[in-house]
Parts: sequence; C-alpha cells; structure tokens
Amino acid sequence: MQSFQLTDLMERMKPQHPPWLEFLRTSSLSMGVYHLNAGQADRQQPHTEDEVYYVVSGRASFRTGSEEVNVGPGSLIFVERNVEHRFFNIIEDLTMLVFFAPPEGSLSASSQR
Repeated sequence: MQSFQLTDLMERMKPQHPPWLEFLRTSSLSMGVYHLNAGQADRQQPHTEDEVYYVVSGRASFRTGSEEVNVGPGSLIFVERNVEHRFFNIIEDLTMLVFFAPPEGSLSASSQR
C-alpha cells in the first residue's frame, strides 16, 4: 500500500512551481497532480494513454473536440487517448488529480505533458 496527502504533494511542487508532478507509477497506471494558475494557458498535447481528471479545487472551462464544459471541485473528466483537449478560461487556480492508464509515456517515447 502507498498513501499520499495532497497537501504534501502540493508542497513538493512549490520550489520551482512546475504545473505537473507525477507521484505514483505502477505497471498499469500512473497518477499525478496538475496545477494551473488563474489565467495560465494549458499547453498540454494529446496523450497516448486514457486519462481521468478529478478537479480538487478551482474553476475553469474544458474543451475536447467541439465539446466544452465548465468544471469545478468534484468534476470528473475522462479523455480517450490521442484526443486533443485542454483547460481554458481558468478563473480560479485549478488543482487536479490526474490518472493515466497505462502509465503516462509508456506507449510513446516521451511524455506528452
């Protein structure tokens, strides 16, 4: 078993303020924290893995293809592999838990984030 505290993970991100921190990797999935500040651009590219976002805090809009949805705490979003997607109109700092299956980067030569 492994156990994590989101507050501890966020503290690990503070020194250099990276938007992405992977904190778990197994043979079947990987998990990380993704944080975007209000007004920040989401520059991610499509991933070669299926992905689930769980919005912990903040408010924004999310676009995949021609679909758009407003997200906030408690929102869950599933994105299939290789689908263009991004957060936009980030009006409150956005913190998300992100789950990849299989692990991010395992199907491609390098990470797409």
